Amino acid sequence: MLIKRRAGWEMPESQATSESVFLNRRQWLAGSAGLIAGAALPQAAGAQGADPTLDLYPAKRNAAYTLDRPVTDEELAANYNNFYEFGTSKEVAAASKRLVTRPWTITIDGLVEKPFEIGFDDLIRKVSPQERLYRFRCVEAWSMAVPWTGFPLKQLVALAKPLSGAKYVQMQTFMNPKMAPGQSQRWYPWPYTEGLTMAEATHDMTLMVTGIYGKPIPTQHGAPLRLITPWKYGFKSVKSISKISFVAERPKTFWEGLQASEYGFWANVNPEVSHPRWSQASEQVLGTRERKPTLLFNGYAEQVADLYKGLEKERLWA
Repeated sequence: MLIKRRAGWEMPESQATSESVFLNRRQWLAGSAGLIAGAALPQAAGAQGADPTLDLYPAKRNAAYTLDRPVTDEELAANYNNFYEFGTSKEVAAASKRLVTRPWTITIDGLVEKPFEIGFDDLIRKVSPQERLYRFRCVEAWSMAVPWTGFPLKQLVALAKPLSGAKYVQMQTFMNPKMAPGQSQRWYPWPYTEGLTMAEATHDMTLMVTGIYGKPIPTQHGAPLRLITPWKYGFKSVKSISKISFVAERPKTFWEGLQASEYGFWANVNPEVSHPRWSQASEQVLGTRERKPTLLFNGYAEQVADLYKGLEKERLWA
């Protein structure tokens, strides 16, 4: 992927994720044409009206989660995003406004006592939103620090009442190529799919995010509901979730399906395991010229290392 260097905090092209692994020139041109054509369509999201969850923000901050660095500037975080459904550059904020987030229904199925559907606005009233300060580390070797608002995924797991045979939680984003032009690119395995073990899903740090910077989460960050697992690389944090399935077999995730040698299922942050095309030993802090050493599990080893006891070599990356 080509990233134009315009400021000191942006990454060198040599460290950016390359699209050439997946796309040939003809596919890229075809995809670009589709995005341009899609951008000319009417913007449906602008007519959604007021967010009915505004009264929940800002949520009370959970003081147990602190940072070792300043919070990233809100405007920077809002304009440096990956959301392939709306484009392959980092500048997808405007394009993502096509995303219609009301009404929004989440399907819960698979190995549960009784599959059901629930509206997002109903779900958020059944859980306990709180604000947490988390570090966020992208596999492309840039990082930021964010005040997320959300609720522990384990609260949703409890609502779902999974059966004993459920070993993994599979999460998928919406599927609507008319609304999200990137989903017309058939070489990608849409819809975006991610997964966690049940142990990871029920860990207290695993957060279902509904807001950011004290407000409901905007479309480019994955409105109305996304995942955050702060000890894993950012591509694990599936956006705009519309389906959650409890399954016995390990799901094949979106990026794993494209290039498993570069984007594995586990994707735990580890400075000693390089990406095949760049080192993970340090990270570029978004909004600064500073590079920081990458911390094992993104600095959350004390909280999550027990999840991988005896399995570190297998599960730190691949």
